[in-house]
This record gives sequence, C-alpha cells and structure tokens, in this order.
Amino acid sequence: MRLADIAAQAGVSEATVSRVLNGKQGVAPATRQAVIDALDHLGYERPARLRQSRTGLIGLIVAELDNPIFPAFAQVIENTLAVHGYTAVLCALAPGGINEDDYTDLLLERGVSGIVFVSGLHADSQADHGRYKRLTDRGLPIVLINGYAEGVDATFVSSDEAGSMELAVAHLAHLGHRRIGLAVGQERFVPVIRKTEGYRRGMAERLGAADVDDWIVNTIFTVEGGEAAAKRLLDRGCTAICCGSDMMAIGAIRAVRQRGLRVPEDVSVIGFDDSPLMAYVDPPLTTVRQPVREMALVAVRGLLDEIQGVGAPHTELVFRPELVVRSSTGPLHQ
Repeated sequence: MRLADIAAQAGVSEATVSRVLNGKQGVAPATRQAVIDALDHLGYERPARLRQSRTGLIGLIVAELDNPIFPAFAQVIENTLAVHGYTAVLCALAPGGINEDDYTDLLLERGVSGIVFVSGLHADSQADHGRYKRLTDRGLPIVLINGYAEGVDATFVSSDEAGSMELAVAHLAHLGHRRIGLAVGQERFVPVIRKTEGYRRGMAERLGAADVDDWIVNTIFTVEGGEAAAKRLLDRGCTAICCGSDMMAIGAIRAVRQRGLRVPEDVSVIGFDDSPLMAYVDPPLTTVRQPVREMALVAVRGLLDEIQGVGAPHTELVFRPELVVRSSTGPLHQ
C-alpha cells in the first residue's frame, strides 16, 4: 500500500492519508471519506478500524433515561440513523456517573462521525460552552437538542419552551383559574429561563398579573421535585399548577392528593413533554406535547448533511408545541 498513490487519488497529503489510516482525529468527515473511497478505488483492503466504521458511528449523549422523554428521543434518532446506515452509540448521563466531557472523549476515541447532544451542558447557561466550539473547530459535525449556547457554530433544535407555558396558562385561564403556579427546574437552565418567560408573559397578557414571583418555584425535573414545588404552591393558594415536565406533574398530583384534595376538581395540573404513557396515568395528564419525532428527524437530517459535506443551517430551529387536553385540568370551582 503506497501512501503517495492514495494521496494522489484522494487529492490530499500523505500526512492526511496516514491520519485517516491510523484513526487519528482532526480530519474533516468529507476528507476522511475521500481517503476511504481512494482505498476502495485502488483495490486496497481497508484497515480493520475503517472496515468497522464503514457504516459510521454516531454518538448520542442524552441527559438521563429516567425521564421517558429522553428514551423517546433516543429511539427516533437511533432508528433514523440506522435507516441511513449509521449506528448510534448511546451515552446516558446520570448523577455520579460518567460526565458529558468524558463521554465525548470516549466517542472521539471510537472515531464517531458526529455527535447528537440531547439536553446536555449546552442547556446550562452557566456552563463553559467552549467544549462545543472545540468540537466544531476540529471539523466534527454536532447537533444540539433542547438548549442554546451563544457563539457555537452548529445546528440547534428546540421546542418553543416559552410558547408552551403561554399555551398552558391560556388553557387554565380559560377554565377560570387566576392563581396559577409554575413548577420548574433550576433557574440556570435555558429551557427553565424560557418557560418562566412564557409563563410571565401569559399571566400578564391573559390575567393582567404582573407580580407572580411567589407563584414560581424552582426545584428539579423529577417526580420528587414536582411534589416539593406543588406543596409550596398549594400553601400559597394556587388552584392550578403548570409543570416543567410530565414527571414533575406526576409529583404535583401526588402532593395535591396528600392534602386530601382532588385533581382536577380542586386543583388542575398540566405537564410538559407528553411522554409515553401520560394518557394512562390517573388522571390522564393534560400536557403540552413536545414534537419529539419531528425534532429528532430534523436533528438527524442536519447531522447527516454536515457529515456528507452538504452543510446544515447553523442556527436554532424552534418547533411549536401542542396542547393535549386530557383529564387533569378542569374548571375552577369556587
């Protein structure tokens, strides 16, 4: 195998050919593919590492798997990549487990063609987003779902978090509720910042309520977080609660029942995500649906376009959520 022949066929330097053959990073996906094509054209057998990546590996880093919305994203992304001949390497973050940067390093060592981040550190307004710039600077295609980091030259795919809470407030206001609380996660996260903005705007426009600070409670995006937030909102006289996730809404319903109250006869609860099985909880949960399938398909399409050298829009693509009315919200009873 002569490097000079491969370099001439691919139109690159011998050093670049060497980097590709040895699985080194720092080579653009299109250039890497040109070297592989040159190998095939000249009749050389691909090295083992290149044979293994013939279909291509894609890293998929998700926030956690406890919340069913993340496996829902992962399933659509994995299936769509498989249709296009790529294999997803799923990395799930968990408290006390491997962190995002370590997973990223592991994926780079595996020679992935790109990475999809779902609700990662790009959603943390206080995190160092230079980690993503370093990836794009080395030519690695990335797509980031649900979060936004200023200055990162990549495709972002988001649900309209602010619009979701405006929908929720409008629904509850239409049912006669005025004391509407908001139970969300920590203030540092972009989706929380946006949901809070939407809630404030909805309360001001629908109910003329400008001072709603006491009706906003920040905990964490879990059942326990929703329960803790709901207890405080019930203490403050709220008759309806908008939750930042379906998991928080389940916790809120638990808190209402612990007070001997009923959902929705005494307190209405509305979630966010429309996670799998939310139609089957008791009562079936009214929620704002995140368009998971559409978002995931666009994220994969953007990543594949980048890998193939076509290019994808380096901007934030925002998807409008949909209100799904079930049985956990009802008219205010005086």
